[in-house]
Amino acid sequence: MIAITGIVPSAPPATGQPLVVEIRATQQARILFEVDLALEYLDAGGVRRWLRHAHEDAASALWLPAGSYRWRLMLPEGGLATADGELRATVLYRDGPEHGRSASATLALRATPVGRGLEAARIVLDGDPDPATLSWKRGHSDWFFRHFDHAAPTVGSYLLKDSPLLRGRILDVGCGDGITDLGMFLRYRPERLVGVDPFGGYKRLAEVAAREHLPLDPWPQGLEFRDADANHLPFADDSFDVVVSWGSLEHIAGGYLQALCEIKRVLCPDGLAFLHPGLYYSNVGHHLGEFSSEPFFHLKQSRESLREFVLSREPARMDRAGHVASSAEYWQWYTELNPITVGRFEAELRALEFEPWRVALRTEPLIEYTPEILGYPMQDLATTELYLSCWNRKRGRGG
Repeated sequence: MIAITGIVPSAPPATGQPLVVEIRATQQARILFEVDLALEYLDAGGVRRWLRHAHEDAASALWLPAGSYRWRLMLPEGGLATADGELRATVLYRDGPEHGRSASATLALRATPVGRGLEAARIVLDGDPDPATLSWKRGHSDWFFRHFDHAAPTVGSYLLKDSPLLRGRILDVGCGDGITDLGMFLRYRPERLVGVDPFGGYKRLAEVAAREHLPLDPWPQGLEFRDADANHLPFADDSFDVVVSWGSLEHIAGGYLQALCEIKRVLCPDGLAFLHPGLYYSNVGHHLGEFSSEPFFHLKQSRESLREFVLSREPARMDRAGHVASSAEYWQWYTELNPITVGRFEAELRALEFEPWRVALRTEPLIEYTPEILGYPMQDLATTELYLSCWNRKRGRGG
């Protein structure tokens, strides 16, 4: 998948000059994860005298698309021993859920007269495409990062603990633009991953992915999207090993209990569900944060005043992978929200015989009560976000 095509000194290692060694590699897969370079210095007897990994110098990559890359080992004067030896380079990576390593390449060092100070060595990475432009370098302000680099591993690793079930059949209820699904599909290589959403945002996924140097041509076999309503999932009972719902249950007009029943129905006995519902009373779950940063501003005024406030101004729009929403759309989304709270949601899940497995809560560091919010429960205001995974216990059916 990735091959070292050359390991050469950029300049003759003469006395008194730094040594720069280039390790060139070609990556031919659609994507590889956790890409790292291991460099070893072995003396003439084959004994390893030095080992350094690119991640020690922030020169590894969370993922790399197909392309040509170059690591440079920067050694000041005194970087390598004066005796004969060799520099050995190996690329380590994860291809989907499997770990791999490239064939090693070596550079012979003949009495290289630069003999001290290996601790000062540095490794840097560049290439085409430039790793500095990829989403994992852009961070949480970037929409693609929040879904591909953050949400996908949060679901798969943090809450579902890299379960073997992720290699099977996965359903995402309320998949939105499909970026999280793409991230999960490429990380776990499931037999099948289906994203459903009635609004069709996923239809732009190929365009969005191409901008991120991840062309979906050919389309990944086993990755599907459908226009479907969470209250009426078009699948037979026990069709999926894992069902995911990230930030969608709060948006189901008229309530979400029917959607939970549908999730239970299509999820196989002892299958896993991941759920991340927006919490209406929190500073995040109201989904109007692009209009004001004032804590709990949506609870501090009447419905009519809030409507006027939202419709009379332009939001400080976040990047939404190219979708530009109007103030009227924001208001509509707000009016359709289900007022989910942690306590009530837990009770509803237990009533449906979902068994909690892993739970994570994000909370406010401090709540300063004002007269307008005195009537709201502390837990509802303090809990910013809820992430949970649970087992689907179907009593009398092998659960």
